[in-house]
Amino acid sequence: MTIYNFGSINLDHLYQLDHFVRPGETMASNSYQCLLGGKGANQSVALAKAGADVKHVGAIHHSDQAVIDQLESLGVDTGLIKRIDVPTGHAIIQLTKEAENSIILYQGANHALTEEQVDQVLSQANAGDWVLLQNETNLIEYIMRKAQENKLKVAFNPAPMDAELTKEVLGFVDLLIVNEVEAMDLIGTKDIDSTIEAFPKAYPDLEVLMTLGKAGVCYFSGDESVKVKAFSVEAVDTTAAGDTFIGFCLSSLMNGEDMTQAITRACAASAICVTRLGAASSIPTQDEVTAFLARNR
Repeated sequence: MTIYNFGSINLDHLYQLDHFVRPGETMASNSYQCLLGGKGANQSVALAKAGADVKHVGAIHHSDQAVIDQLESLGVDTGLIKRIDVPTGHAIIQLTKEAENSIILYQGANHALTEEQVDQVLSQANAGDWVLLQNETNLIEYIMRKAQENKLKVAFNPAPMDAELTKEVLGFVDLLIVNEVEAMDLIGTKDIDSTIEAFPKAYPDLEVLMTLGKAGVCYFSGDESVKVKAFSVEAVDTTAAGDTFIGFCLSSLMNGEDMTQAITRACAASAICVTRLGAASSIPTQDEVTAFLARNR
């Protein structure tokens, strides 16, 4: 079973600061790093490290071969990434001492997917394969429609959140992965409990994974629900925590683990991730997650 991840690829310009820059303020950064990132790339790396067969579909500037080299070194199949004459997407990230981040995104090549490229990719997929999307690329609805026509399953992580777009495409989605704020935006509720109650009523055929930060993760679908607590760790950077969770959770489900097992393993991977700086570089390996779970039973 293969996951085709139609996802963003960014170069993350990470600045560590005492506090977020305020309007009119100029301040010196304590450090600077340029790292591989983008929600799509992060999720592909997490999937690969978790043992999934993942093919990344996207685009970068033709001069950024180093991005391809790094993805391949981390186990991601890059054969479906186009090299084009549009700047690679990038992010400017402010990271405070409290491990909070503020991010500016430039879409660049991430919004250069074409219908021809989508058709070509999905024509080689097999029924039962998965398509994974985030909201950092173009052609979201087109990809989902074509995936459904090809009898593929669709997982959607609609971040950055566009509530109207997300509502329009939920009919094509098998598994929706959102945080609590995104879920409340979609359903029009004000707290987690009412969201958990209202979501299955509004979308009874939809499977939903809702991450709750330090409170853990909730899964619900119709009358079924599962809740798993988060692991307690000292966070230094939360940048790729959600992406790490998604990659490890999907990989575990495709390896035949039940939802509770998959969420628990994904929470462990996410806990390790937040103790490290960076995005893709902070994602743990399978062995690291297994060792963490053994220590935290």
